[in-house]
Amino acid sequence: MRFPSLPSLLLLPFLAVPALTSAQSPAAPASIVFTFEHPQLQPSQYTLTFDETGAGHFTSKPGPDTDAGDDVMPSPLDRTIRLDDPLRSDLFRYAREHSFFATRCATTQTSLAFTGDKSLAYTGPDGSGSCKFVWAGDPALQHMVDDLESVAFTLEEGRRLDIELLHDRLGLDAELETLQDAVRDRRALDLANIADQLRAVAGDQRVMDRARKRAMDLLARSRKAEKSR
Repeated sequence: MRFPSLPSLLLLPFLAVPALTSAQSPAAPASIVFTFEHPQLQPSQYTLTFDETGAGHFTSKPGPDTDAGDDVMPSPLDRTIRLDDPLRSDLFRYAREHSFFATRCATTQTSLAFTGDKSLAYTGPDGSGSCKFVWAGDPALQHMVDDLESVAFTLEEGRRLDIELLHDRLGLDAELETLQDAVRDRRALDLANIADQLRAVAGDQRVMDRARKRAMDLLARSRKAEKSR
């Protein structure tokens, strides 16, 4: 019987390393995707994607009706975002407790107004699933969906502030007042995602003082929210 030479024996452990490393490669992190579509709204379509660290991405598309009496021309968005707790952790917990959204999550009520087609999808090493609805049957899920729409509203406000700072500085005061009202009513969440836009307004001497003060107030709220994470 012929045995392998000593150098060959020494190489055997190293030859096995690539296969072992491949087998131990970490699984992709879990993620949730929320989509929204309403042809009569601006934006008419958007997608929020995020993982359990809060890292996320937002994309939107304007609707076909670009002349709806609004001075701020609709335009698409494609940018990174951060989704904060408790909304982020609540959504992942809910997904894992409800078959990764692979359930009939739409309400059975037929008299409710159309507020847009929505979907939630979970993908992770522990499973995957999705559901579609206009109104969620579970009030807890509907509340979280409302909050996701509030995050999208904030991002859209950031886009509008960018445009108005360049082309309509006189319109910034009314825009920021609208945003302040939305924050009070929880129709706008995660202001840290538009901190750059708020800082730009607050620091621009060409903007009226009242609008700059509104921007500084909103910045202070965003910092307070970041400290409470």
